[in-house]
Amino acid sequence: MSESLGAPRHEVCNSGTPHTTTRVQRLKLSNVKGVPLPSSICAIFDKTEKFQAKGDDVLIATYPKAGTTWMIEIVDSIRQGGITKEIKTIPSHERAPYLEFNGLNVISTGLDLLEAMPSPRLVKTHLPFQLVPQSFWDKGCKVIYVARNAKDVLVSFYFFHKMNVRLPETGTWDDFIESFLSGNVAFGSWFDHVTGWWDVREKHQILYVFYEDILQDPMREVERVAHFLGHTLDKVTIQEIVKHTAFDMMKDNPMTNASIFPTSILDLSISPFMRKGQVGDWKNYFTVAQNERFEEEYRRRMAETSLRFRTEL
Repeated sequence: MSESLGAPRHEVCNSGTPHTTTRVQRLKLSNVKGVPLPSSICAIFDKTEKFQAKGDDVLIATYPKAGTTWMIEIVDSIRQGGITKEIKTIPSHERAPYLEFNGLNVISTGLDLLEAMPSPRLVKTHLPFQLVPQSFWDKGCKVIYVARNAKDVLVSFYFFHKMNVRLPETGTWDDFIESFLSGNVAFGSWFDHVTGWWDVREKHQILYVFYEDILQDPMREVERVAHFLGHTLDKVTIQEIVKHTAFDMMKDNPMTNASIFPTSILDLSISPFMRKGQVGDWKNYFTVAQNERFEEEYRRRMAETSLRFRTEL
């Protein structure tokens, strides 16, 4: 699928030394408490860790490429009681700032956007549970975690790595599978991420949602999210939200499709930000041998958890 470009390299994080360059370049991964993160995120992690949540903040947490933007649109539409002018005219990343994001002087950091944002705030994160700022738990914030099956995440993450020029090179498709299985990718192990949030879901106000469930029955899942957030919506409004957040609608919507981002961050000529939005697309990329290798590791890593995923509908 691509030329071999080598596996991502890691360096030790030196928090407090922010990157100031705006030159287009591939960043390395750095370790923060054992979790690989893009070095730009690592550079401001000391500030991220000290973020002060408010009690009415809602945190949307995901492993990358698991339906983050989808859930942001759903939650924002629910909280505003339908599809408002703000939803139609303000980009997703401004309505739900990406907590740990470092814009490297190209666009605002997530922390800057959140500091200037009035309550109630929507907050996006890809951090594993153990790296989320403690203030979210101290304030009893509601959290919606979206999980997607590993095979489809892997394919989507591969293409996202190619178009996100702030992430390390992917290497070959085979290389990337191995990097993913070993957790040697941005935000670390998918296995640790999804099980880490699953294991604490009943200890905090965490609604655990599956990507596959939203795709299969969006009306039910929108209603479930609304109930969790304490909102009662009529059927017409729910239908309106479901229509607005359909994949094809969001892929054509400049407020959600990342088309307003500079190419120094996302190069959409390589791959669209919103690619297919399907369940089972992995079948178009995995060879029989790769699937057997993946399944072997998957069974080993998921043996002790009650968490279960569907890889096709």
